[in-house]
Amino acid sequence: MAAARLALREGANVCIFDTDNSSDLRGRAEELGSEGCQIAIGDDAVCADPRKYALAIISPGISLDWKIATQFTDSGVRVIGEMEFSYPFCSSAIIGVTGTNGKTTTVELIDKILNGCGETAVAGGNYGRPLADIVCDSICYSSVILEISSFQLETISEFHPSVAVWTNFAADHLDRYSGIDEYKSAKMRLFVNQNEKDWAVINDKDELQGLTAQTVTFSAYQESGNYSLNQGNIVCGDDTLFSLQQTKLRGTHNAENLMAATAVAQIKGYSINSILDSLSDYTAPQHRCELVATIDGVDYVNDSKATNLHAMESALRSLSESEDDIVLIAGGKDKGLSFVDVADSVSRRVKYAILIGETRFEIAENWAGQVDCRLSEDIDEAVNLGRSLAKGASTVLFSPGTSSFDMFSGYEERGDLFKAAVEKQIKQK
Repeated sequence: MAAARLALREGANVCIFDTDNSSDLRGRAEELGSEGCQIAIGDDAVCADPRKYALAIISPGISLDWKIATQFTDSGVRVIGEMEFSYPFCSSAIIGVTGTNGKTTTVELIDKILNGCGETAVAGGNYGRPLADIVCDSICYSSVILEISSFQLETISEFHPSVAVWTNFAADHLDRYSGIDEYKSAKMRLFVNQNEKDWAVINDKDELQGLTAQTVTFSAYQESGNYSLNQGNIVCGDDTLFSLQQTKLRGTHNAENLMAATAVAQIKGYSINSILDSLSDYTAPQHRCELVATIDGVDYVNDSKATNLHAMESALRSLSESEDDIVLIAGGKDKGLSFVDVADSVSRRVKYAILIGETRFEIAENWAGQVDCRLSEDIDEAVNLGRSLAKGASTVLFSPGTSSFDMFSGYEERGDLFKAAVEKQIKQK
């Protein structure tokens, strides 16, 4: 919708194609139709004459090998994403953030710091507002901070961030990609147009090669990066910048998010005092290691945003106080991830695993003999079982490790239902 409105603003003749035909989509189609777009939805989304179009802008959730995309590429029509389309109309400095996990928190931190330091900055991309919507705004922003997914980067050609941030990398979206190397190659496109005047802020653990930009590294797990974690303090070289306790964020994964955001702000010339003043009251987004309640001394934590195994492992590492002290609720859509790869890591921290969703049987098989697994039909049943098993545990952690679309509209609905289930347990006390 945002791309269509930008195209209309620039004087294009715009047609919208969508194979869905739901009532919600028809309402959106009517809205765009009233603004001047032609509409082709449902069966009509199979285009009769693709060659009459000069350009096709594809939604990032749509694979380039799907019929709705190939009908244009097979006819020689250039296909790009909304971010690539919007980029030439953006006069602001662009900070691009990609990675498997931590993107949203890092984007929010950078946005908070830059605005706190006096900039007129805005966050968007895969988080919040599309870039097309931002460039149509009447405000001229000094900086645009964009969360960028691998799906959005697949169609990058000219897009060029002056600062590019790589939070971390782990296996994900293997239902979309042929393998982990193809997934990583898509993400690496964030750096493809950078030059020696630009900056790349990267997780030192991933050892990225072939970058032309000036490089700053960070890691909470090793001391080789420019930024590291030492006894709860964020340090840069020999300088202690601030303590994690001076912020409202906890856990090594959030320490890395703070390092990346701090590096961006220091690249832009802001002092540590100004940075700390700006981020000291920042709280993590919902559904990311969010403490919902403490019942009978056990913390119930909502980490529904953990849509891959790396995120689940990060939550376990951050919350585990000793061996076997977590009751983990996990499972969801089958997206090609191998749960057997994390069995050892999970077994060291998890007392019981309660499994839900279409992957529950596969996970139980993968973890057999290493983790005590129980199966549940839904979140209510899982939370109820979790409470009964939580004696001697510190935390009941809802960290699915995969996406939500087998049972839910998204991780937000999934997390909200977990929180509602915990509230029911409180009322039953």
